[in-house]
Amino acid sequence: MNFQQLRSIREATRCGFNLTEVAHVLFTSQPGVSRQIRELEDELGVEIFERNGKRLTGLTDPGKGIVEIIDRLLIEAENLRQASEEYAGKKSGTLTIATTHTQARYVLPKVVQAFRAAFPEVRIALQQSSPEHIAEWVLSGKADVGIATEGLSQFEELVSFPCYSWSHAVVVPQGHPLLALTSLSLQDLAAYPLITYDVGFTGRGHIDAAFREAGIATDIVLTAMDSDVIQQYVALGLGVGIVASMAIESSRYNGLQAIAATHLFAANVTRLAVRRGAYLRSYTCDFILQFAPELTRGDIDSAMRHGV
Repeated sequence: MNFQQLRSIREATRCGFNLTEVAHVLFTSQPGVSRQIRELEDELGVEIFERNGKRLTGLTDPGKGIVEIIDRLLIEAENLRQASEEYAGKKSGTLTIATTHTQARYVLPKVVQAFRAAFPEVRIALQQSSPEHIAEWVLSGKADVGIATEGLSQFEELVSFPCYSWSHAVVVPQGHPLLALTSLSLQDLAAYPLITYDVGFTGRGHIDAAFREAGIATDIVLTAMDSDVIQQYVALGLGVGIVASMAIESSRYNGLQAIAATHLFAANVTRLAVRRGAYLRSYTCDFILQFAPELTRGDIDSAMRHGV
């Protein structure tokens, strides 16, 4: 039994039993993955996977229990490596942060700057994607922490911390009729084509919920993951934008003006997540505390023991 065999089993389940994808993830060949899986099954004397010919189609009942054990073994192996480096006094390493564009562009710069000043020997790798992929990267160990507004609290295998709340704002070109209103309503917004985030990004769920609960139909003509892209198309006159409030600082560069919308849409909470059971290096904890200063080290330790 070796770690390559264990990783082949774990990635086979994560990749939907597609061995070509597993080989890509593990930087090896498909025949090599098949051999690793078969050798471990032979050693254990148990069929872990159901098969249709040479193709894996699912987990056997024993395989479901074995995969859970393999996950724990690989997590503890990574914890052992992290702990050994911590106890050896090493303050170097790489902190991999998976996050959305909005967080990376508007929230993280000051935090990363302060973190680098405290830990100059730690490299930072920023990975940007959707909340779903962010969660997957943290669960797989490809990222140490994940930061997003939507989705992270839905995974039992993750421990997530509420970090800060924020609201949406409306952006329009200068001279737009909405700027003349004393109080903006959802009905006022719905009278224009709208440009906002893709479903599942940056509080989009609260935007949709507000219009749905009010029984108001909308014409969302363009969506994007990127706040800057949304504002660029608003500046071109394609519609009225709904963006994260922290993203409107660039509005003045595009000739846009912002309108407060805290009374229209529910507040959003950005969360930071780590994998349950992971060993957190001291610099990882320091990063968490810098990103969410309301937390304490005791809060982190308690959450890792009991979950949030």
